[in-house]
Amino acid sequence: MNYKLEKKEQFVYIELEEPAFAGEVPVAFEETAREIFREGYHNLIVNMQPVKSVDTAGIAILKKINWLCANDLGLLVIVTRDDDFMDLLEDLKIPGMEVLPSKEEAIDAVFMHSLENEFGAGDDGYDDEDYDNVSESKEP
Repeated sequence: MNYKLEKKEQFVYIELEEPAFAGEVPVAFEETAREIFREGYHNLIVNMQPVKSVDTAGIAILKKINWLCANDLGLLVIVTRDDDFMDLLEDLKIPGMEVLPSKEEAIDAVFMHSLENEFGAGDDGYDDEDYDNVSESKEP
């Protein structure tokens, strides 16, 4: 698999240099992604601009890597400007996977996702004493 890798604090940017996400490419991609996860990264931005097709093994690997990202509160973002390829990826309906036209938008999506995770993990603003003298109703 031909690619370039760029590691930042919040994400890893992978620029694929392959015409298809098929054959041996998905397997090599999974191995690379797993190494990245072992290093503690959970957000992947994958530039698939030159990619024009995905085979069934590629689809399975995208679903698996997306699940691994989401499992650690991360995000998988695919970058492509190819409308047909974008439609193909969106038709896969992989929950949580983002498909965006530029690296900048992908980076913004990662930061927004991280912020949402931080705010979602915060407390609800109520303390235990807010529930003093509150009883549960026995009625439905």
